[in-house]
Amino acid sequence: MSGRPFPDHLRTTGMLLQYRAWADRLTYEALLQLPHEEIVKPRQTTFGTILQTLGHVYVVDDMFHHHLQGTEHGYRSRQVDQTLDLEEWWHATQALHQWYMKECADWSVKDLKEQIVFAFIDGQTGIMTREEIILHVINHASYHRGFIGDMLKQIPYSWPANDLTVFLRNHYDRGV
Repeated sequence: MSGRPFPDHLRTTGMLLQYRAWADRLTYEALLQLPHEEIVKPRQTTFGTILQTLGHVYVVDDMFHHHLQGTEHGYRSRQVDQTLDLEEWWHATQALHQWYMKECADWSVKDLKEQIVFAFIDGQTGIMTREEIILHVINHASYHRGFIGDMLKQIPYSWPANDLTVFLRNHYDRGV
């Protein structure tokens, strides 16, 4: 997978952002093949359904998108009030992937270490570097893709491997 090249100091961060976009693409492609009923079926999981889990991931991504811009996000919960359909979540998620990659690609070493002060949903103050925020949104999505994978096994449905190792072996252009 090749995308906009990242400078050396952003090589790992950029690779992880590309990995996240690739793994999310695999996830959405698999989910779009399923009947709608399976996507919205209540399950014994933290966010209730596959669709609500995707909505949660998007909300967190968007909150940190706003934190990085220094703007108010307007969310009062880590879940959305109105759930979009699967294709709408996919388009919104892709737009955020592009924003994160474009934004991050221009950061200097100093930018990576800049501390961002923000308010968590519970009102407590958060302080994270730009780099920590990027690593959080990547890790957070991976965590919830695991939940989705578990829900898919309950159907039962198998989806393609979306591990970092598979991405590095088969899809990542190291520019060598």
